[in-house]
Amino acid sequence: MKLLTKANRESLPALYSTESTELKDKTIRVKFFTPWTNWTWYAVEFDGEDRFFGLVMGQENEWGYFSLRELETTKGRFGLSIERDRHFPPQTVQNLIDRKQIPESVAA
Repeated sequence: MKLLTKANRESLPALYSTESTELKDKTIRVKFFTPWTNWTWYAVEFDGEDRFFGLVMGQENEWGYFSLRELETTKGRFGLSIERDRHFPPQTVQNLIDRKQIPESVAA
């Protein structure tokens, strides 16, 4: 599976372009996950090459930067790879909180 399609790239705003938007109102455009653990990456912005800004949920839940190359090259047990949720619709952080898919504390 291609982790980031042309359509995904075009939908993601440039890095720093949503800085003035409150966390709860940011739109998550792409979701990546590991099928072998509970780690999930929610992309909000992209530099067009490698670097995302978004929500990373793993051992801790935090906003920050993550790398497309790292997502593409990470391998889990039995050679499993990180995947993109092909059925994830763009939605606000608040919508995910309301649907109990992410904790309210991520928007604090």
